[in-house]
Amino acid sequence: MLPFDKPVTSADKTFVALRKDIVEGNLAAGSKLSEAELSTKYSVSRAVIREAINRLESSNLVERKANVGARVATLTIEGLIELYQVRESLEGMAARLAAKNMTDKEIADLEKLLRQHFDKVKDGQSYYQEAGDLDFHYRIILGSKNKHLITILIDGIYHLVRMYRVQLGMAGPRVTTAYDEHQHVLQAIKHRDEELAEMLMRRHILYSKNNIEQKLVSMHSN
Repeated sequence: MLPFDKPVTSADKTFVALRKDIVEGNLAAGSKLSEAELSTKYSVSRAVIREAINRLESSNLVERKANVGARVATLTIEGLIELYQVRESLEGMAARLAAKNMTDKEIADLEKLLRQHFDKVKDGQSYYQEAGDLDFHYRIILGSKNKHLITILIDGIYHLVRMYRVQLGMAGPRVTTAYDEHQHVLQAIKHRDEELAEMLMRRHILYSKNNIEQKLVSMHSN
């Protein structure tokens, strides 16, 4: 679970559990969501499931189509490109604002986080599988100190981005290069170089998009 998820009620817990199963592919992309089956699976009422599905729709993890009902979002090349165009622009802005607005302590904490990541990358593990890489982006988004930007990124697209990355983007040589890119973004933020921080973050997200797109293309061509 990510550090900002603190479910309180049974409805919250169900929402978080369902979201996790969608993001990690335990509920397959494109599959139909049956309230009856899910209420049995999570041992809650259908009303609780309905509320969770509605909330997941607002974070773009669930799609509704006439005469079909609710389905898990489908991972497509077109969807990836549209999502990452928005992400590149908004997270670039977040990095620019973070270079201006993050406190020295927040930057020091971010450095510490990346040092912890390095141990995993060095051992050839994928730190993406944990909340680590996601936490790096999350902290920069929060560090922007812009409430509207934080809401759009965290509530609006963050978990759909996670879905693409968890299921398609987390292995191979990309792990090491992504880590290096994080280091460069951090250095720009540390030096309060707003323009460079934005440019490096945008480039980092573009490279991630290209990596995932290649995997999607090869899956579709098999």
